[in-house]
Amino acid sequence: MPMTRRLFPALAVLILATALVAVPHGQQSVFRSGTTTVGIYATVVDAGGRLVPDLREEHFEVYDNGKLQTLGLFKSDVQPITVVAMLDTSGSMTFNLEFLKSAAERFVLRLLPGDQARVGSFSDKIRLMPQFTGDRDALVRYLHNDIQFGSPTFLWDAIDESMSALAGQTGRRVVLVFTDGEDDRSQRVGFGDVLRRAQREGFMIYAIGLEGEVLGRRTRPDRNLRRLAAETGGGYFELQHTAELNATFTRVADELHRQYVLGFAPETLDGQVHQLDVRVKVPGMTVRARRSYVASAEAAANNAPE
Repeated sequence: MPMTRRLFPALAVLILATALVAVPHGQQSVFRSGTTTVGIYATVVDAGGRLVPDLREEHFEVYDNGKLQTLGLFKSDVQPITVVAMLDTSGSMTFNLEFLKSAAERFVLRLLPGDQARVGSFSDKIRLMPQFTGDRDALVRYLHNDIQFGSPTFLWDAIDESMSALAGQTGRRVVLVFTDGEDDRSQRVGFGDVLRRAQREGFMIYAIGLEGEVLGRRTRPDRNLRRLAAETGGGYFELQHTAELNATFTRVADELHRQYVLGFAPETLDGQVHQLDVRVKVPGMTVRARRSYVASAEAAANNAPE
């Protein structure tokens, strides 16, 4: 038998095996070249807090467990997002709900072609529109017609359910949560559960908090939201006045559309949590990015850039 005929079956098997590496059921393959890539989404601001969208690859350094990595992926153009916007509609929001709806609408109207979103609300009940859509009119209708009041604030349950809604998606998966208070009697999970899941599965959490007053008592957003946002590479904004809501929801939309995409091939897939350190080599600039990842092919697939 000619050598080429003997080699063909083995070569075909090798190509097929490469194409099928670590592709979760129901998800589009992200291992097009057979290489696992750890995707990192980074926001850079200057000393005045202004977004910096025009850096180049050589301005960034990424460390995995303290070891400098070679970047195999760098993008600075606009990348699509998949986001769940979850809004606190507990009793303390009674007089501010219309302000919140108006501000959330600002965010929805700034979604771009290719973005996908779902809108939800939480109190003692968690409601979420049935499917992701890029139809901004449908999102606005749900926002104004299907948001419901309740009493307690099931904050951690709401974020956990938002992550579950995103679990079947790939690429950049974002939870944008708004609240004016601390968690109040979540039934299923606590802060630690939410943080570990977000780190393990690669979700990015943005949180907007509003200080308020209920029956003469000052309230403030749950203090753990700042840490949750920082660990996952998102952002945290704490407001004192409802007048700041519109600008803040607009700012979040702008940030998500101006993030850098960095990626590297990990040296080992040991299934362990690795610490990430992303740095910008430009004086006066600060970078926000997730601080850890799980070194496994499945985890990389969930968060791989599209």
